[in-house]
Amino acid sequence: MLIHSSSQLLTLKGGPQRGHALGTLGVIEDGAVVVRDEKIVALGTTAELRAAYPDEPTLDAGRCVVMPGFVDPHTHVIWGGDRANEFEMKMAGKPYLEILAEGGGIISTVRATRTASIESLIAQTRPRLLRMFRNGTTTVEAKTGYGLQTATELRLLKALLTLDDEMPLDLAFTFLGAHAIAPEYRDDPQGYTDLVCETMLPMLCQWWDTHAPRRPLPFVDVFCENKAFTLEQSRQVLTKAVSLGFPIKIHADEFDNLGGASLAVELGAASADHLVKTSDADIAALGKSDTVAVSLPCTPFGLAECDYTPAKKIIEADAIFALATDCNPGTTWNESMQFVIALACRTMKITPAQAIAASTINSAHAIRRADTVGSIEVGKQADMLVLSVPDYRHLGYRYGTNLVKQVIKRGQVYSVDVGYYRTA
Repeated sequence: MLIHSSSQLLTLKGGPQRGHALGTLGVIEDGAVVVRDEKIVALGTTAELRAAYPDEPTLDAGRCVVMPGFVDPHTHVIWGGDRANEFEMKMAGKPYLEILAEGGGIISTVRATRTASIESLIAQTRPRLLRMFRNGTTTVEAKTGYGLQTATELRLLKALLTLDDEMPLDLAFTFLGAHAIAPEYRDDPQGYTDLVCETMLPMLCQWWDTHAPRRPLPFVDVFCENKAFTLEQSRQVLTKAVSLGFPIKIHADEFDNLGGASLAVELGAASADHLVKTSDADIAALGKSDTVAVSLPCTPFGLAECDYTPAKKIIEADAIFALATDCNPGTTWNESMQFVIALACRTMKITPAQAIAASTINSAHAIRRADTVGSIEVGKQADMLVLSVPDYRHLGYRYGTNLVKQVIKRGQVYSVDVGYYRTA
């Protein structure tokens, strides 16, 4: 199939974008793409490709932007229940960490998730993923973390594997047994850290070999924060994960600067995420590394807070900057990368072009899939969007509405039509 637009084709080609290179969209005016066997086989102007492929079936995007599918590199998309009551408490002025200390927050969702069957977890998660897909996300990182016990954490992974097989989008998996101190270990956080390292992670190795032997190993993540895991406990978890062969990530500096970003750089983590309170020294370390700085602007927005990731400092430091939704039941239940882009432009003063690059090629790098997704390049997976606008700058400029007209996933075209999909 030859897909062509008389407007803009955004290729984002050339690899992850560091520092001031962020926002290099690789625009081809009146551009076209040829797709075969789920892959991109050619790109150029419409005239060039029509001449080279005269008999190819065509999809005419008209005056619509064609761009890579969004990659969301940080979500907690699988959970049981909701926390609408806590939203009211937070809006009344109660701090999130105080809610967590009283058994709410993550622990509230843990209770609901532990009692949910795998069928219920799949049924609750499926519509969230479909809404992400409808809004243009074609690859999603999905974390466990609401079990905080081995059996439930593995049940969450099993549910995610099932959803990955049945959904049109692709999932990247992350094991987050170290999301919070399990309620049974409230008075013994070191004991729970030891349980994660000495029981959960070795068992995960064996379980993955049996249940997903042909898939890449999942990431292992840890929530490095006051009232969660200290810097040394985070080091213990991540060092153990690395010794077992797992790629790693870290939640760092959401509320306090404990040095988690520098730890991520030291251990070769794929990404350090949140980074609201990150120090200049940590930012400098990120700038000298390939660890991606993933900003989650919907989280402070969801908490009605004023501080956001210092994106401009991170860009000045020559780091790789990316964006994600952080979709979760407590702080930000948002399934749209389009809204993330609009929010990032306003709160962190980055341009729409920078936000688009941070949501595609750089976010793909944050889950180590930049070799297959995140840009429109020959040999890559044919994951693309047709937007119902003639100029890419409508992303960021507009919000609260879905600008995606069609999603192309592995070369298959899905049309978004009044809340449902039909294959075109």
